[in-house]
Amino acid sequence: MIPRYSRPEMVKIWSPEEKFRIWYEIEAHACDAQADLGVIPRENAEAVWKAKDATFDVARIDEIEAITKHDVIAFLTHLAEIIGSEEARFVHQGMTSSDVLDTAFNIQLVRAADLLIEDMKELLAALRRRAFEHKDTVRIGRSHGIHAEPTTMGLTFARFHAEMERGLKRLVAAREEVATCAISGAVGTFANIDPKVEAHVCEKLGLRPEPISTQVIPRDRHAMFFATLGVIASSIENIAIEIRHMQRTEVLEAEEFFSKGQKGSSAMPHKRNPVLSENLTGLARLVRMSVIPAMENVALWHERDISHSSVERVIGPDTTITLDFALARLTGLIDKLVIYPENMRANMDRFRGLVMSQRVLLALTQAGVSREDAYRLVQRNAMKVWEEGKDFKEELLSDPEVTAVLTPEEIEEKFDLGYHTKHVDTIFRRVFGET
Repeated sequence: MIPRYSRPEMVKIWSPEEKFRIWYEIEAHACDAQADLGVIPRENAEAVWKAKDATFDVARIDEIEAITKHDVIAFLTHLAEIIGSEEARFVHQGMTSSDVLDTAFNIQLVRAADLLIEDMKELLAALRRRAFEHKDTVRIGRSHGIHAEPTTMGLTFARFHAEMERGLKRLVAAREEVATCAISGAVGTFANIDPKVEAHVCEKLGLRPEPISTQVIPRDRHAMFFATLGVIASSIENIAIEIRHMQRTEVLEAEEFFSKGQKGSSAMPHKRNPVLSENLTGLARLVRMSVIPAMENVALWHERDISHSSVERVIGPDTTITLDFALARLTGLIDKLVIYPENMRANMDRFRGLVMSQRVLLALTQAGVSREDAYRLVQRNAMKVWEEGKDFKEELLSDPEVTAVLTPEEIEEKFDLGYHTKHVDTIFRRVFGET
């Protein structure tokens, strides 16, 4: 991913230097296990650790790979240059390249997931804070983009919190899904390496043995991992779209923080655009772009092929780096989002009580009017608000068919905003627990 959408801690996980460091640790721990089993001399296993503090020369490995056309062999050749060819004689004993590549890839995904989990927790904290801050800030709810009934800004934030909390649970499960290790040799039969080596490497690197690896770790695990990242990205876009709507000039119920010196347009000095939300919408598309290739990687030929390799070299770093950046950006956006309660109230009142139509409808049916007739009476008065700019309550009060059933006091009571917010605390307890 380009530096513009990258953060250093996540980028480091995917750097060549870090990748070769992980490869080295896998090989070194495997040598230790082989020595414990008496397969290789102890002194050779210990010699491998001479490279513990070494800096692997990426350029040199690339130079060797240009000749060998094989990245793992190039790395092993360079390792032998560091510790000595005799000392390195037993490195990679009984192993195959996928043992190193797949185990290392899963380690990188686990470490990336750990960062993403922390990102999610920070976002959840911001959403929770804003939810309680605006628990009772009334705004109009919308369906199909049209005014529906009153809700609160706190419920909007709470809804996003609940969605992201589900995303966090899925991410934790996805991390568990890919936290496996395979050191099983060619075609995964352990013919040339003892399963105890795999168990030792797993213990040292915080993984668990893959039950059956067929030389490669099954890619359904990775499909689930990237699908989870795609769902989280969609949740990010869900929030971003709501913010983009709220910042529209005709709505202006909230807007992104506009910092001193910030410019909105090269042509129009008045502009304050929802650029962060729009950027998040685009980044979400990039994350989701990895989902289908990850699923297509599940179907490999026989015990292995490398059709998945080129895909994962791209989607591994690009997807996790992009999502890490997007989550951090969204957290900052939520944290600084400017809310306009007065505009929320003004928008809700724009159609002069029209949003209370359901309460009147229900009151008429409770008073003995058939639902069909009640709907007709309410809609008849509601259309005058849409088409003539009338006041809904006044129209009801002057409609003899309505007042024949409901008293003026009963009609007046149906316009009480508190009716729509009476269960906010109940919903908050469901989302946040007892508070």
